[in-house]
Amino acid sequence: HVQLVESGGGSVQAGGALRLSCASSEYMHCMGWFRQAPGKEREGVASINGHVATNYADSVKGRFAISKDNAKDTLYLQMNSLKPDDTAVYYCVAERPTDCYREVVTFRYRGRGTQVTVS
Repeated sequence: HVQLVESGGGSVQAGGALRLSCASSEYMHCMGWFRQAPGKEREGVASINGHVATNYADSVKGRFAISKDNAKDTLYLQMNSLKPDDTAVYYCVAERPTDCYREVVTFRYRGRGTQVTVS
């Protein structure tokens, strides 16, 4: 069973930066992040296929960067120029290669989430 453990969340002022990490118990070809704010639907933030192909939500393009260290089975999300609208619980997700076509919010393996608060 795949286990994903996020870290790096916290509180920051608008304009600041945070780096989220997600340690996986095994190699996962496709990984990503989605977020959910209170009273709002899940929003796919970013995803990475292998270690090259990436995809970002329009709301975070130019501010967030996703990367993956396959040697460490760890996913990262560098978040810069944070805005109050970025406040949410951020979830690390992963999927098997045959299902990487899915939307990131539907990836089947998910961590417990880490809170990001921007004020």
